[in-house]
Amino acid sequence: MDFRIGFGYDVHRLQQGLPFWLGGVHIEHTKGSLGHSDGDALIHAICDAMLGAANLGDIGVHFPDTDPTFKGIDSKILLRKTMEIIAQKGYSIGNIDSTIGLQRPKVKDFIPQMQAELAKVLDIHPQQISIKVTTTEKLGFVGREEGVSAYAVVLLKKD
Repeated sequence: MDFRIGFGYDVHRLQQGLPFWLGGVHIEHTKGSLGHSDGDALIHAICDAMLGAANLGDIGVHFPDTDPTFKGIDSKILLRKTMEIIAQKGYSIGNIDSTIGLQRPKVKDFIPQMQAELAKVLDIHPQQISIKVTTTEKLGFVGREEGVSAYAVVLLKKD
């Protein structure tokens, strides 16, 4: 069996009046992620980790922000398309481990819902998806509530 590990990282600016999407879940907040798509930093980091593990570039290669097709797109669609891309190469997901950097809002209570949404899109069990959340103790752009960051590691397996 062939195993591949990929790492992904994404950042989005938080801006007043935009919807806030994280892990495929809409979370009520005064600020939302600014991005070409819906700005879901967690999904984007997972996509990058999946593509990296399969040595297929990154999210910008497959879904460029210069393409109007992806303007405002639901990131769950990008995640589904990424899953299809890696499946065509014979890979499936072993597990995902991720960390969200966010000062506010507190999102730990949304983790089970995020796991369920992501698992549904990826057609895997929610237990294969770990999501952790941390603040930066009010340091940096995350601490100043200017943005959200997300890190993901994905294990792909090829049967």
